[in-house]
Amino acid sequence: MPGISLGGLSTEFTMLVLAIILGFVHMLAATQAITGERGLWWNMGPRDNAPPLRSALAGRLDRAFANFRETFPFFAASVLALGVLGRHNAQTVWGSELYLAGRVLYLPLYAAGVPVVRTIVWAIATIGIVLLLAALLNG
Repeated sequence: MPGISLGGLSTEFTMLVLAIILGFVHMLAATQAITGERGLWWNMGPRDNAPPLRSALAGRLDRAFANFRETFPFFAASVLALGVLGRHNAQTVWGSELYLAGRVLYLPLYAAGVPVVRTIVWAIATIGIVLLLAALLNG
């Protein structure tokens, strides 16, 4: 079955590994922007009473990372469940690839403040999760 594969992993598990890496990219981008605004000492401290972010970019990167953290568990759980059940087909390949592609595009679109297209890209990633869930439910 065609798809992208790293190190002998299935496409779905390859997309999961790449999504984990993307999560680190989100975290580092948001952390760097926020630390750049609030300072290293704030970042190394208890972060009590965090002032609001002044920079649009820092706020967008922080919100994009929060959104990634909201969707990633559903994606990861779906891929892991499919792996345990040994289900691998065109639908699961498409679902995992749509999720990752959507999430990769989402970050720069959100950072740039692009409306509408960002939401469409989010919907594409979400459709990827729905395809994975449907494969789990339909056996």
